[in-house]
Amino acid sequence: MSLLKVEGVVAGYHAADEILKQVDLAVENGEIVGIVGPNGAGKSTLLNVIAGLIKPERGSVVFADRRIDSLAPREICALGLAFVPQERNIFPSLTVLENLEMGGYLDAAGSRRRIPALLERFPMLAQKRRQAARTLSGGQRQSLAMAMALMVEPRLLLLDEPSAGLSPLAAEQLFTTIQEINRDGVAIAMVEQNAREALAIAHRSYILVDGRNSRSGRADELAADPEVRRSFLGL
Repeated sequence: MSLLKVEGVVAGYHAADEILKQVDLAVENGEIVGIVGPNGAGKSTLLNVIAGLIKPERGSVVFADRRIDSLAPREICALGLAFVPQERNIFPSLTVLENLEMGGYLDAAGSRRRIPALLERFPMLAQKRRQAARTLSGGQRQSLAMAMALMVEPRLLLLDEPSAGLSPLAAEQLFTTIQEINRDGVAIAMVEQNAREALAIAHRSYILVDGRNSRSGRADELAADPEVRRSFLGL
């Protein structure tokens, strides 16, 4: 049984606005799944549906053998699924340490025990733990957002455009961090405009076009496919 199974999901932000048109997706334990495609394909909408921010009109979302498409985001998070949105994913006026505490609000006592380990994983955050989050660089903010999500010890981490707006060096460092998190046993579903990098670190990938599944399979095979290279990788 897949850790996450999305089947036949139809969803949008308004009743008459079907952005997703019968989308399927699966994530197995311990793998990175990349979700790529052109702008407007419905990639971020799909993550919003999985995280409970949008209720699907049709279809189902099952996580850890439990149907979650009718649950509130807080309930979904408590089951072990954490979401890092592209924007507004930290509290700029709070310190780095206070942001981590906010990330663990579902289990305040447990979060205090987890903070030292996270600061060890993210030494840059440890150095800046007393600074306001607004003083961090773009890459540092994304690291903080992921650290906040890890405060709930998720089985699955949803990442929406983690490299957006980052320099090539900062993006490379961030992708390395994502792989390290995955090696610790956290499954990851990642929407990423940088299709080349997404396919490079993912185990499997899905390509969405116009709200529908276009292609899926092993990431290395998709990256080598001439049509994919021409249409999505600019090669």
